[in-house]
Amino acid sequence: MDLVKTNPAIGTGAKAAPLPTLHGLRAALATGLTAQAVAEQVIARRRAVTAEGIWITPVSDQALRERARQLDAAPQGPLFAIPFAVKDNIDVAGLPTTAGCPAFAYTPESTAPAVQKLLDAGAMLVGKTNLDQFATGLTGTRSPYGIPANAFDADYISGGSSSGSALAVAHGLVCFALGTDTAGSGRVPAALGNLVGLKPSRGLVSARGVLPACRSLDCVSVFAPTSADAQAVLAVIAGVDVEDPFSRVFPAAAATTGTRFRFGIPQPAQREFFADGASLAAFERAIDTLVALGGDPVEVDYAPFREAARLLYEGPWLAERYLAIREFLDHQPEALLPVVRQIIEGGSRFRATDAFAAQYRLLALSQMLRAQWLDIDLLVTPTIPTPYTRAAVLADPLTLNDRLGYYTNHVNLLDLCAVAVPAGFLPNGLPFGVTLQAPAGNDRALLLRADRLHRAINETLGATGLPLADTAPMTGAMANADVLAIAVCGGHMQGLPLNAELTSLGGELLARTRTAPAYRLYALAGFSPARPGLVRDAAGASIEVEVWTLPLANVGTFLAGVPAPLAIGSVELADGGLVKGFLCEAHAIAGARDISALGGWRAWLANS
Repeated sequence: MDLVKTNPAIGTGAKAAPLPTLHGLRAALATGLTAQAVAEQVIARRRAVTAEGIWITPVSDQALRERARQLDAAPQGPLFAIPFAVKDNIDVAGLPTTAGCPAFAYTPESTAPAVQKLLDAGAMLVGKTNLDQFATGLTGTRSPYGIPANAFDADYISGGSSSGSALAVAHGLVCFALGTDTAGSGRVPAALGNLVGLKPSRGLVSARGVLPACRSLDCVSVFAPTSADAQAVLAVIAGVDVEDPFSRVFPAAAATTGTRFRFGIPQPAQREFFADGASLAAFERAIDTLVALGGDPVEVDYAPFREAARLLYEGPWLAERYLAIREFLDHQPEALLPVVRQIIEGGSRFRATDAFAAQYRLLALSQMLRAQWLDIDLLVTPTIPTPYTRAAVLADPLTLNDRLGYYTNHVNLLDLCAVAVPAGFLPNGLPFGVTLQAPAGNDRALLLRADRLHRAINETLGATGLPLADTAPMTGAMANADVLAIAVCGGHMQGLPLNAELTSLGGELLARTRTAPAYRLYALAGFSPARPGLVRDAAGASIEVEVWTLPLANVGTFLAGVPAPLAIGSVELADGGLVKGFLCEAHAIAGARDISALGGWRAWLANS
């Protein structure tokens, strides 16, 4: 059977089409689509999708229309009219926060900073989503608001605890959604929904206004169809919050953006799939794809990661779950689902000495892993070992939940960031995914790697009509203190006469992409070899460019060789990101030939 497919629940036969990706919708909005038109699309899509267990508190149609009217009347922010959803353990003023427990519900007076930043950027909240009660679980089956089904096969689980948020994206109801992630809740549902799941570095995004699961480990996570979309959301919600004691400052990471990199993988004997040969084969295909992208695989000892993972549910971090709702649990224990109550009550047995002993062991494990991180740029694992049916999980909720966390539970304890990324489909029609991990602060570099892997797997398997078609190859995730990204549109492109000016200074090709549809390209007179001039024009076209990275130490030397009337300015790419790049002074186009219709310099050379 085909190994790549679109979600049948959101295919072309639906009564209302799924929403496009964030970048796809942003491109449509740039051509004049109004927020009110987007709101009507959201309302129609929400009525067309009959899947249960997604929403706990949807925003009313009337409120959506009013928000859209307000947006159309105000200056447009970076996420203007982009619909999104929020997991129902994150506060939104005026909407109840239930945490999946009706008796616990309260209505907050203030909005969590992560959500407020999205609203301030112009995003449009569609509703609060279902979750495993008190964010305790990775299955998506622990909620009195319904047990949501997998978007690709209703017999299977959707994954949790951020089940509703992932499903809202998978069903095309919103362009992105916020979840939370303590043990894998922002990654497991992504794998089961064919989504990108970003688990940011702890403290990069404020967790104030989030009902804690384990407060010292909790992260606000992002579900999106593509890495570029997740990066666009992260760019808005990241930042220091002086009122969140766990908020941290991260210096710009020296991201490895070259074509060669080293990635760790568990030793063969440590790759656990619980007898699922199809998932094993899918993981091996992902490894092969990374190698084709320039990666060198390094087998690492996965035992320290597994030992750290076991501390999360077998150690005193359970006491944090108990502490978060202790008063409510002591007074209304019957309000909790039995399996959730069993897990959280277990946190009451730990003593302070247990907490210190576990902290000492975790520090020892982190020290053991330092040497491994010196040998690799990132760690790559399956996101989950194997998918399970809803019936199987309900019959054995603890064992199968533990298995789902085999590759996820260690991440926050070991202070890593992670991106779960789609990696094809299994023969049974369910999606398969892998997770890229690195030490905290490398979020944007991981998103860049994830984007390349996602695209390469889709190309290898012959995917068509998938969300990546809405987005140019990612370039906006380069928070790198050591290199500058430069877009070139002429002779500096790979294989052309001036390319040596980049490569001789240590330049490396990052991506082949296009500009936003707002430029004109001219063949300038008086240059040998011939050179193009790129000029901003709102009525222009999308022009082929290459993005190269250049060591900062060599940027000055390169700029000194840029002749007038060319200059370096900011170039907007098709994904909405901005990079430095070649532009041309407007006066120089007098008498130059407009070649915009050809789409790029290579095409002009071929026709000249």
